Amino acid sequence: MQLDHARTRAIKKSIDSDPIDPDSVKEILIQKLTAAVARLQADDLLPADLAPTVLVERTRDRAHGDYATNLAMTLSKPARRKPRDLAEQLVGAMQADHGVAKIEIAGPGFINFYLGSDAWHGVVRSALQQGSEFGRSTLGAGQRIQVEFVSANPTGPLHVGHGRGAAYGAAVADLLAAVGFKVHREYYVNDAGRQMDILAASVYLRYLELCGESVVFPANGYQGDYVWDIAATLHREGGDAMRHPVASVFEDVPADAPAGGDKELHIDGLIERIKSLLGTRDYRRVFDAGLNAILDDIRRDLEEFGITYDEWFSERSLSDSNAVQRCMERLKKSGHVYAKDGAQWFRSTDYGDEKDRVIVRDNGQTTYFASDIAYHANKLERGFSRVIDVWGADHHGYVPRVKAALDALGDDPSKLDVLLVQFAILYRGGEKVQMSTRSGEFVTLRELRREVGNDAARFFYVMRKCEQHMDFDLDLAKSQSNDNPVYYIQYAHARVRSVFRKLAEKQLVWDRAAGLASLGALIEPHEDLLLVNLARYPEVLESAALNHEPHQLTHYLRELANDFHTYYNAHNFIIDNAPLRNARLALIEATRQALENGLRLLGVSAPDTM
Repeated sequence: MQLDHARTRAIKKSIDSDPIDPDSVKEILIQKLTAAVARLQADDLLPADLAPTVLVERTRDRAHGDYATNLAMTLSKPARRKPRDLAEQLVGAMQADHGVAKIEIAGPGFINFYLGSDAWHGVVRSALQQGSEFGRSTLGAGQRIQVEFVSANPTGPLHVGHGRGAAYGAAVADLLAAVGFKVHREYYVNDAGRQMDILAASVYLRYLELCGESVVFPANGYQGDYVWDIAATLHREGGDAMRHPVASVFEDVPADAPAGGDKELHIDGLIERIKSLLGTRDYRRVFDAGLNAILDDIRRDLEEFGITYDEWFSERSLSDSNAVQRCMERLKKSGHVYAKDGAQWFRSTDYGDEKDRVIVRDNGQTTYFASDIAYHANKLERGFSRVIDVWGADHHGYVPRVKAALDALGDDPSKLDVLLVQFAILYRGGEKVQMSTRSGEFVTLRELRREVGNDAARFFYVMRKCEQHMDFDLDLAKSQSNDNPVYYIQYAHARVRSVFRKLAEKQLVWDRAAGLASLGALIEPHEDLLLVNLARYPEVLESAALNHEPHQLTHYLRELANDFHTYYNAHNFIIDNAPLRNARLALIEATRQALENGLRLLGVSAPDTM
């Protein structure tokens, strides 16, 4: 925007004794612009039927003011007026407001607002008074939102790909809670279905090996060491009680892929044979041994990662409560299900899907999709105003069919938001680390945490938009350098703490009240820059929450830390001038509070020493 100083309008006013919060100035500007529109309408200078949405945004370049609006340009066409002329009238119809030093009309009709220097001081008062609550708001008005994330099949330990979904989902949930939503964090436990049966079969085959049987392990089985551990526990507790000759286990089972057969038919046949040999009780014992061991490991891993849930929702409970069957009946009655080749199909093509989807197989077993339909219907039945699913990017094609099923059930599919997370790509020494969950050759989340620490892992995982590929540089995450963003931010926090320790060593005391009363002494450019950036924290928080973009907060915290480090290197804080000393200490303590609050929302610690 180019400024036209010939069109400058300055608003001079007295400044009240209490500092103003810049965010309140923004709201006042919106109110006053709305009132100005009403005045012009009353004077027949604008059409009476206009009801514009008034937007006031922070400028990217402070040479163009602190806040700006394009209201005159958006009203120009319906008003049939030149935008600059309309901008002049809008400014003329506005009443002067506390905190605004001047207004300029620029370029094609932008209205730029410049705040007085004292307006920025309010953020220091807010940060010091509100403490850990600084930046939080009631924007969500207590609306209930469910965030479901991770929900990895309990068929093996969490790997570094799951870690990104965990860090991202937790950050989204915490950000939404910070701006006033009532958030319910949930993990969907896939404790039923084919993959769990494959795990149970894998455990049982390893158990047979411990009994002395020689087993040719299926190509489609789970082969990690954790499967051996589960089988060993079973054998230690029950000995050979569940042993069957391996020949009988593989009797009449279709050939595996290495023998020229089909690995899918082989594993399915093997599962049915094991179920038949073991019977319901013993098969459930093997099944639950695998489920409980891995689920306990996942729960412990996430808790150590700083992530807890309000509920662990069992897929099995949907079948036990007949919720799946009830949903299938509702879809049949509404004509959205038909029979073909012995299976039941959902007419998802009616909703733009590329093909219809099976919900009940020809053997009578319901599919994962059927359970997912029932689960999402259950979410809405629980009264959430919105439900957010955090899924891996490989589920992209799954989204429209779940929304279609909700629509077919008569629910509102717009209440469902699905956030797709790309897997993180791990690099060590500049080389990519390969992962494969089925073969067991993967880097677990626990191993990553042990190598780089929780803080670096939580921060690095949310540094980019969830849909963007992420290269996780292990060497950078472990480095203690300015290039490591989490270290750089934490160091800023620790530096503020060190200033106050030095203050105590000099037997001086920070007079907080005197510091707040002396904020007018902060006239250095570094101080002005820090004040302005500090004031952005609440709006960054709201934007990051509403857009489900934790990376906005990571970038902001790094910028704020940079402003502090620059200030720290350029000026002394413990000086003889008591009013200035107290004011500077108030500013850096407010900055520290914002850094701590932001880090906590990302699941990252704010150390006092480094």
